[in-house]
Amino acid sequence: MDSASKPTCRVVKPGAAYDGKQGLSYFEGITAETVGSKGICMHLVTIPPGARAKAHLHETHETAIYVLSGSAVTWYGERLEECAELSAGEMMYIPAGVPHLPANISDAPCSAVIARTDPNEQESVVLLPELDGLVKG
Repeated sequence: MDSASKPTCRVVKPGAAYDGKQGLSYFEGITAETVGSKGICMHLVTIPPGARAKAHLHETHETAIYVLSGSAVTWYGERLEECAELSAGEMMYIPAGVPHLPANISDAPCSAVIARTDPNEQESVVLLPELDGLVKG
């Protein structure tokens, strides 16, 4: 194996943002595309006040969220019938295949670190437009 293809540590400084299928903008982070990761991705998201994602699920990967600042709510379940509120310093786990819809119903931005078990983060996102209208706010 030559040195060009040998795995090595990489530092990523979030800068560029991209729009995810879910309707939110994410800051580029650790992915297969940025560092060649094989089983994880990690990035930052800031949800502006009043903004929300589209209802969706991740078919094949798990998600872990750590809220850095602010607060947000996430509706989840087959018909988005459950709701969890997260504030700075709290974490949430979302199993693969669970429909969810995060939103910021506060008057301040909410920033979070999101880690997923798919290095290609957007690959298994499935939008669920039939669920979007179930959540008011």
